[in-house]
Amino acid sequence: MFDHNPQVWTAGRLREALAALPDETPIHIGVADGPGDFEGYGEYVLVDAEPVEVDVDGEGAGDHGGEPGPRVQFTLFADAAAGAYHLDLD
Repeated sequence: MFDHNPQVWTAGRLREALAALPDETPIHIGVADGPGDFEGYGEYVLVDAEPVEVDVDGEGAGDHGGEPGPRVQFTLFADAAAGAYHLDLD
């Protein structure tokens, strides 16, 4: 058992990291295999980004002033990279 407390990036930190990249640069996302474990990470590509409403009723105080109800968080959506895949029928 261990506490996992990753440093979550802000929009400003992401902008700073992307500032020098050409506009046509694709964004790849490495998803950890487990908390903090990037040795066997899965690679995905960024396909969308939009504000998403999250219902936090019953979850106590959040980062939206402690008020119950929905809050909006900006979410990046990733998908598998382009290629040929076997159809998963599960």
